[in-house]
Amino acid sequence: MPEFCSAYGCSNERCVETRSRGITFHKFPKDSILRRKWEQAVKRKGFVATDWSVLCSEHFNADDFDRTGQIVRLRQGVKPSVFNFPSYLQKEVPSRKTKTSKKAEESLPVDLPQPFRKPEPYSNVDHNYALPASPTLLKAKLNEALARVESLEHEKRNSKDRERRAKRNMRALLEDLTVANKGKRAATDKTPNI
Repeated sequence: MPEFCSAYGCSNERCVETRSRGITFHKFPKDSILRRKWEQAVKRKGFVATDWSVLCSEHFNADDFDRTGQIVRLRQGVKPSVFNFPSYLQKEVPSRKTKTSKKAEESLPVDLPQPFRKPEPYSNVDHNYALPASPTLLKAKLNEALARVESLEHEKRNSKDRERRAKRNMRALLEDLTVANKGKRAATDKTPNI
């Protein structure tokens, strides 16, 4: 099952290409309060993270990571903060101020299913299969895909050349062995039987 970043407008997928670019993927935390903060930071209407929802490393600051071991991990309690939202989503929503309202917000269950909503037109803009909003982003995405195709074709050509060289070397070795075998047989045939 392919894993895509859950952030608005992010099309990073867990694959060899993203791994080579140094992008890591991190599951939403199990702690309900921190999980709710991550969901709010994503700013996707009606979004509820599942056990398989992930965010890529491009949505965290560099100092949010613990790189001491072999595996890149997030530090305890960090929340994503690097996003490229459209202007209407960049307004900061004021948080609640009273103790009672904060307590009520924290006590809400996290895993309640969202009620069924009729899809709005153009509501798929936050999914990675949607086209980018501007033509320049679309052109950049196309150029990136074309560059990837070109590099794959180059790799294919190189691997075919390596295969041809290996076959040629193998044929030469087999010919040398057959010549050596024939010479060995000829030498044994010439020796007199005693």
